[in-house]
Amino acid sequence: MSIELRILAWGCLLALIHVFAAGRVRTKQYGTKWNMGARDEAVPPPSPLVGRMERAQANFFETFPIVAAAILMIEATHRTSALTMLGAMLWLGARVIYLPLYAAGIPVVRSVAFMVSMVGIVMLLWPLLR
Repeated sequence: MSIELRILAWGCLLALIHVFAAGRVRTKQYGTKWNMGARDEAVPPPSPLVGRMERAQANFFETFPIVAAAILMIEATHRTSALTMLGAMLWLGARVIYLPLYAAGIPVVRSVAFMVSMVGIVMLLWPLLR
């Protein structure tokens, strides 16, 4: 299995981490009864941490399908290379550090991590667009 596909698998695990991390802080704020119920009742606004975790999760799921499609296209067209491997590694590494940076409310470094992940995505797409 290529490194790019392995990174895609790790990205799937990271997606689950986003889901469970956001769910955990939401449940901590609203309670287990809310979490296990139909969630029909009105709830107070999310705490800053809950809001950051929800936004981090949404941000991840905005870019993850692009990465997944790019890696699968690279594999299908046999265009894996040092560039695509580095792009996938940059994307995953940046996304791994993005979540705790966002959770901690660290603004500038979080944006740098996001931009590094975007560079990784461009590196994945580049061979497909030439």
